[in-house]
Order: sequence, then C-alpha cells, then structure tokens
Amino acid sequence: MTTTSKVAVIGLGNIGQAVAANLSKSNRSFIAADRNIEKAKKLAAHWGAAAQPSDIASAVKNAGLVVLSIPFGAIADFMKEYAAELEGKIIVDPSNPIAPDENGGFKKIIGEKESAGEINASALPTSARLAKALGTLGAASLTGAAYQSPEKSVLFYAADDTSINADVEQLIRDNGFEPVHIGGIDQSIRIEVFGDLHEFGALGKTITKNEASQLIEPS
Repeated sequence: MTTTSKVAVIGLGNIGQAVAANLSKSNRSFIAADRNIEKAKKLAAHWGAAAQPSDIASAVKNAGLVVLSIPFGAIADFMKEYAAELEGKIIVDPSNPIAPDENGGFKKIIGEKESAGEINASALPTSARLAKALGTLGAASLTGAAYQSPEKSVLFYAADDTSINADVEQLIRDNGFEPVHIGGIDQSIRIEVFGDLHEFGALGKTITKNEASQLIEPS
C-alpha cells in the first residue's frame, strides 16, 4: 500500500459528498460509488476528472483504501458481504453511532462507553486494517473548514496498525486538513459524536494543530 493508493468513497450522502468534493479540490483521483449509480455519475461529473463513478462492488474491488461513508448500522453487514474483496485493504470509518431523538437532537444507539470504531474493528475481514477518521466534524465543517489558511484545521484519527498511518494522513491532507493521530482504535470514542475531541462533543469547534497539541500528544 502506498500513500497514493486508489481511494473509493462508498456512499454519497452528506459526509461522502464532502469527502469527495475535498478530494477533487486536491486532484486526488478517487472512485465515487453509491447504490444509485445515476447519482454517482451525476456527482462525479460535477467533481470533474478526479472522480470516477462506479457501482459499489467494482469500487471495493478496484480500490486500496475504502472510505465507508455509510450508516454505522450497515457497516458490519457491508464488511461481511465484501469480506473477500476487502482483504488486505485499508478501511476508513467515519461513522457515528447516533440516531435522531424525540427532542430534535441526536442520541447514541450503542452503550455509553462503547464506540463505533471498536465495534466495526471486531467485524473486520482478517487482513483488512481499520482507521477511524473523517467523522470528527459534521458535513458542513468538513466542507467549510477544508483548506483553511494560514493554518489548516485538524482532523483526528485513530488506528491500531501504524503501518497505515501514512496512507490515512495523506487522505486527510488531500481533504484539506492536518492529521493528528490520537492512538489506537480503543480511543475511537473520543472522536465520535459526544466525545471530547468531536465537533459535536466537548470540543465544540474546529481547531488547529497548535490548539490540538494542548489536548493530546500527537503521535
């Protein structure tokens, strides 16, 4: 795997579209895949030459790095369905285990001390590697804070296998952010909704690397 591994963005909802649009600005080529292939084609035409529309099966097969911008509840089944195709690949998980509540906000749909990252890691195909990334900001900030100047905003990520850090960090930079590794997947809860390093948690905003260094020791 190299830091120019072919990227597939699976699922073109709010987060998937934000990631894809950011990649197009950096001219990082990527596969844009959705259950609705016509939607993928229409969006890819808007994003330009960097984007290649695809059905999901072909995207998973042809990519080395797969961004699963699909709902948390669908990820385990997705990894089971495409287990063979995902072997040896890097899976980037931006999911947050939340659902709308009765007050117009959101509630966590797993245990208070559980994280989507750890749950999804337990369902990984044998030789696939997981990074929890690209989900620490809402879609609006993932778009609006990208390529900030003079200092880029931070996107935190977590991964157990440090051999994938370079790939994940390049993906984050190609989204217009500065990567900060917070540790292993057991730290995922910190960068999911309601966590202390999430925009919709204790952090409450985008920050720069300088500001992040006061909260965590970068690794």
